[in-house]
Amino acid sequence: MSEIKIRFAEESDIHQIVDLCEAHAIYEECEYSKVNKDRQLLNDIFSDNPKLYCLVVEENQKLIGYATYMKQYSTWDACEYIYMDCLFMNENARGFGFGEKLVRRIQEEGRKLGCNLIQWQTPDFNVRAIKFYKRIGATSKEKERFFLKI
Repeated sequence: MSEIKIRFAEESDIHQIVDLCEAHAIYEECEYSKVNKDRQLLNDIFSDNPKLYCLVVEENQKLIGYATYMKQYSTWDACEYIYMDCLFMNENARGFGFGEKLVRRIQEEGRKLGCNLIQWQTPDFNVRAIKFYKRIGATSKEKERFFLKI
């Protein structure tokens, strides 16, 4: 692999980010529609008060991975924490340590935001990711995530 950059996303990355989101959804066996995702993500990531932060992994001006996160609040812990919504690397970019570098960068950015914990989830069939998360020192809780339409 050539030189790799981990950096915050830029507005010009939005179409590649949407493509990575679609690949991520397919990997997790979910449906995904690209309709209006670029416009909505542009607003949510790049507004004056962003809802979401996005880091990307770039190789030769092409994005090969991304991670998104946001600041949330835990009632039980009575403090803010970082919720990592997505972490995804293209198949040919896995196993080179870029995922760990993304997580470590989120830790660094989380400290700047006054947080001391990152939370996330992954499907139970994503054995490779679970092994990776445990290797970097993460622990898990047995829970199920539910969805209810409004």
